[in-house]
Amino acid sequence: MVTHTFYKYQGAGNDFVVIDNRNGLFDSGNVDLVEHLCDRRFGIGADGLMLLQDVADHDFEMVYFNADGRQGSMCGNGGRCIVAFARDLKIIDREADFLAVDGVHHAQVHGQAGWISLQMNDVDLIEQDGDAYILNTGSPHYVKLVSKNTLVNFAVVEEGRKIRYSHAYRDGGINVNFVEVDGDGYHLRTYERGVEDETLACGTGATAAALAVAWHNGVDGVFQTPIRVQGGNLTIRFVKEGMRFTRVFLEGPATFVFKGEIAW
Repeated sequence: MVTHTFYKYQGAGNDFVVIDNRNGLFDSGNVDLVEHLCDRRFGIGADGLMLLQDVADHDFEMVYFNADGRQGSMCGNGGRCIVAFARDLKIIDREADFLAVDGVHHAQVHGQAGWISLQMNDVDLIEQDGDAYILNTGSPHYVKLVSKNTLVNFAVVEEGRKIRYSHAYRDGGINVNFVEVDGDGYHLRTYERGVEDETLACGTGATAAALAVAWHNGVDGVFQTPIRVQGGNLTIRFVKEGMRFTRVFLEGPATFVFKGEIAW
């Protein structure tokens, strides 16, 4: 076995193992290895694992894996954390353009400690499944509004798992979000596919929730929506014009936790 360096970052409680793979040596096809590193009892422990890699024409490439070891779709909080990692490696200063599985993303590092804005893709399609909203913000999301003051005791894992493994979604999987009004913003709890559990935050889920609520309310304009998640607070900024959402930004904290070594 060989000893390898890893880094741990978290964004509003959504935590990630991050590896500098600019040398290209990490075996990204080793599902068992990634799953082991994300295991909270036998490995390092994380909601996902990310590789930072060199890529032509951009500052870096982000390759994201779910905790089940499989390469995943876009992770918003992971995107903000890997930007913080790139800054700490001095690859970037205050701005970044990086390649992810869903295309190129622009990000800004703000003066406020650990606060990073990540531009997400435009969204021009929201569908309905009963009283829930279905949309893709880099990852597929199911968003359901619940009554105020019910989310604190809501059975997120039980209800989320039912939807995620229902006939309609079990093959491709879907992230399941439950949202309630919370002061001037919203409270969000998310069951994530790939983790197959509730996470303390989900960046693409917070983005989906903010857009779905604006769609539900039927009002156009420029929005700045506070989203409270179990691990902290996020802000979603966007412009809604009819059926189209543009200038979509996910904003929130991205924090270095620790650096370590592990052998495999």
